Amino acid sequence: MMELNKYIDHTLLRPDATPEMIRSLCREAREYDFRAVCVNSYYVSLASKELSDSDVHVASVVGFPLGAMDTSAKAYEADIACENGADEIDMVMNIGAMKAGDFETVLDDISAVASIVYEHDAILKVILETCLLTDSEIVKACDIAVEAGADFVKTSTGFSSAGASCAHIELMKKAVDGRALVKASGGIRDRRTALEMISAGADRIGCSASVKIMEEK
Repeated sequence: MMELNKYIDHTLLRPDATPEMIRSLCREAREYDFRAVCVNSYYVSLASKELSDSDVHVASVVGFPLGAMDTSAKAYEADIACENGADEIDMVMNIGAMKAGDFETVLDDISAVASIVYEHDAILKVILETCLLTDSEIVKACDIAVEAGADFVKTSTGFSSAGASCAHIELMKKAVDGRALVKASGGIRDRRTALEMISAGADRIGCSASVKIMEEK
């Protein structure tokens, strides 16, 4: 039987998140035994401390939410996050370069972060921001992410014009063809939607409404 809780990255990326809100997030993650919490890099050390004697992973976003930071800044942020206890890194790819067809820059950007992440034996997820891409760009971005060494391709930051869709999950799942896993995030606020994403092929779900989803019948 599927354990829905183990698909969930319990997420708090709001700019006004306080330390007590992060502690509450971690308490909820313990209670429901979620796969991970996902926080901004500033809060990685706190989340890591709060979850040190649990099996809940700590994920940190990098280059969030625009993906337009210099590659060296992304690599540095990933390194610091891993040093502070992150088990997983969710980086935003260079979306503008992708839209411009500058695939070498996209590859180099992801590869630079991947090399840091794997030095720390961590997991890399690459956020594509699918709402800003055409279907052909999504497929190409998946190929580039896999070539760069990504463990997951991820739909969305949740901070753009739209979040995850089943159609995009299915497209990404087909594009990676078993070479990487797929994470759905953005706009997943109820149990039905979460289960639809999993049915479409999502291997992980990122959401802030995780407790509500678990308590729905």
